[in-house]
Amino acid sequence: QVQLVESGGGLVQPGGSLRLSCAASGFTPNAVAIGWFRQAPGKEREGVSCISSRDGSTDYADSVKGRFTISRDNAKNTVYLQMNSLKPEDTAVYYCAARASGAGSSNPQRYDYWGQGTQVTVSS
Repeated sequence: QVQLVESGGGLVQPGGSLRLSCAASGFTPNAVAIGWFRQAPGKEREGVSCISSRDGSTDYADSVKGRFTISRDNAKNTVYLQMNSLKPEDTAVYYCAARASGAGSSNPQRYDYWGQGTQVTVSS
């Protein structure tokens, strides 16, 4: 059974850091592309970052470039999203998703499996 479980969310002050984890079961993360998405209240789900299974290439939304880093630990079947210099506008529910094709994408409709999400709140 394919399952993705996010963790690591919480409340952090502006300028702070969090590391989100996406633990995969039912497949190995390096066999699929993994994307991180977020959805704030009243807004559409948007792509934050993704990592390809083919060559490990990564991509980031302009709004998080230079602040967020996606990485993969194949031994732990886990993908991480390191978030630094957090801003109030980063507040959202963060989801990880897996795409069987292996190529990363910022389009949520191209992903086959989703986790349940973890809340990130950036506030003083």
